[in-house]
Amino acid sequence: MSMKSISEEVNIEKINRIFASQKAHQFDLANAPIKSRKAKLRALLNALENTYRQELRDAMMADFKKPKADVDLSEIFPVTSEIKHAISHVGKWTSKQAADTPMAFFGSTSYIKYEPKGVCLIIAPWNFPVNLLLSPLVSAIAGGNTAILKPSEFTPHTSAVLAKLIKSIFDENEVALIEGGIETSTALLELPFNHIFFTGAPAIGKIVMAAAAKNLASVTLELGGKSPTIIDETASISTSAKRIVWGKFHNSGQICIAPDYVLVHESKKEALIEAMKKTLNDFYGSDAQSSDSYGHIVNQKHAERVNGYIQDSVSKGAKVVFGGKTDTKNSFIEPTLVSEVPEDSALMQNEIFGPVLPVISYKNLDEAIAKINEGEKPLALYIYSKSEKNIEHIMNNTRAGNTCINNNDLHYYNPNLPFGGSNNSGIGKAHGFFGFQEFTNARGVYRQHLPPALELLMPPYNSLKERLIELVVKFF
Repeated sequence: MSMKSISEEVNIEKINRIFASQKAHQFDLANAPIKSRKAKLRALLNALENTYRQELRDAMMADFKKPKADVDLSEIFPVTSEIKHAISHVGKWTSKQAADTPMAFFGSTSYIKYEPKGVCLIIAPWNFPVNLLLSPLVSAIAGGNTAILKPSEFTPHTSAVLAKLIKSIFDENEVALIEGGIETSTALLELPFNHIFFTGAPAIGKIVMAAAAKNLASVTLELGGKSPTIIDETASISTSAKRIVWGKFHNSGQICIAPDYVLVHESKKEALIEAMKKTLNDFYGSDAQSSDSYGHIVNQKHAERVNGYIQDSVSKGAKVVFGGKTDTKNSFIEPTLVSEVPEDSALMQNEIFGPVLPVISYKNLDEAIAKINEGEKPLALYIYSKSEKNIEHIMNNTRAGNTCINNNDLHYYNPNLPFGGSNNSGIGKAHGFFGFQEFTNARGVYRQHLPPALELLMPPYNSLKERLIELVVKFF
């Protein structure tokens, strides 16, 4: 037996042991007072804000040179905000929710009890290794579940710190983090979890959903796709340029909700490109590779992938109008703007997931809408316009997981909004109460207090009962 097979066998044994311990402990955890959930959330909050904050900054710098400010803004803040929101509202979420009962059932009451789903699996990607692992965990804890966490193997330094963080707060029969690659994910997906929360590419989401179907596990799939941005002739170009550049090139474009391509009215295209060039220089200087405000691609493989998209598109007639510098050996891609991009190019056929932004002109709004509707439903759609008529027309004639009007990306940070995709871009919603709902079962409860009138309609049937039933059907 090889060393590799021994290692895999040990890992699977560990996975099975932890799963069994969480399954055995799930009801004890679920029945603990709500204050214990809040206490664990507060402990997680303290770990992120204080104990492990600098270690996480250092780890993400080591993994893909993520600037400290970016770590605080896009990794720490979304989770701490989610925690604070959950602590404030979990008491209300877990209380009995009264439900109306029809008059035909006079003498009874109804309510909804949100109960934990049970043992949950959270699989996170590499692009936001803290945020996209711990934000769903907040919802799982608020819902009273146990959870196994699987971080990405592409960010090993961050995963190592997260493993310490989780172990410092939770017993493994409540929350456990398991590191590993594809073999580990495969082993986990074979287990009969009650719920699986996955963030990643649509292609992998299909594999996760197929695995979940074998055990009839419910799923939340936070996927991606090509999120378009429309800029009409009424939009402020300077404002649009600044916000789009931030939303696209933050985290070196490795964001599922980043503007994937821009559809701009032909009268504004050149002005937009010039405004984005100026903003890019303002943000990252003349040499982004040496900028303290700009990170790298997660690894050489993904840098080569993005570089391949650029080269393919240029070979088919696209023009690089800004940037284009690549250093794939050091996992670097310069912020890049591309114009005149052919539809059959790699940049337009794939989710870019990198710092390259195609800028495409359109003549009329319906042309832009038709282009968006040719593809899969995007995770996000962004609209820049001062025309309420145009905004309403776009909203009514497109479909998307979420939309920002005159901004981009920021809807993710609002815990009062449901976040998630539709069909190819995702299934289910996250954040706040919507995330809590994903990890709980809305258990409908009907309680009889007085003898129900409907008992008068039970068999044996006769002509009187049939007339009474007819009245029930007609008036209730």
